Amino acid sequence: MTRIAIPTCNEMPLASKPMLDAFNRQFGFTPNQFSIMSLSPDALIGWTGLQGALAKTLDSQTRDAIALVVSQVNSCRYCLSAYTFWAANATNLSLEEIALNRMGTSSDPKRDAAVRLAKKILEMRGKVTESDLDIARQAGFTDANLVEIIALSVQSLFTNFINNVFDTPIDFPVATADPKLP
Repeated sequence: MTRIAIPTCNEMPLASKPMLDAFNRQFGFTPNQFSIMSLSPDALIGWTGLQGALAKTLDSQTRDAIALVVSQVNSCRYCLSAYTFWAANATNLSLEEIALNRMGTSSDPKRDAAVRLAKKILEMRGKVTESDLDIARQAGFTDANLVEIIALSVQSLFTNFINNVFDTPIDFPVATADPKLP
């Protein structure tokens, strides 16, 4: 049961409407997560700005893989469901690859290094080793890319926390808690 009233279209702050309209065009509906975030136009603008800027980093499959592993580490069922749906439909990741990503790995060697680093960043609360960074660098990531991996992890962490705190009702096909199962 949700811990917050999800605002209706008429209850959302006016400043949030343009962003919500964009989400509605993108998804065909306004996901509950964004309806909740709309209660604070500043928070929604901040997240949207970060998301827009980070959409230019790395490649879409690596960005999705990072979102999946971060959401798995944080046990965010809402985000796991949303990102699984998105990764399968928008970036064409296979269900096998999605499961690997959720477990903190990938069949693609370069993406594997990014996903492993993102998982380690979350698990160690940022206190990774020089060796962790070297593995990502050896896979071909620049120092700028390392900053982007951190930023992508934080972007997902923000939505994970919103959804875990408020127990947001899932409005995507529900992903299982076990990453090995579809």
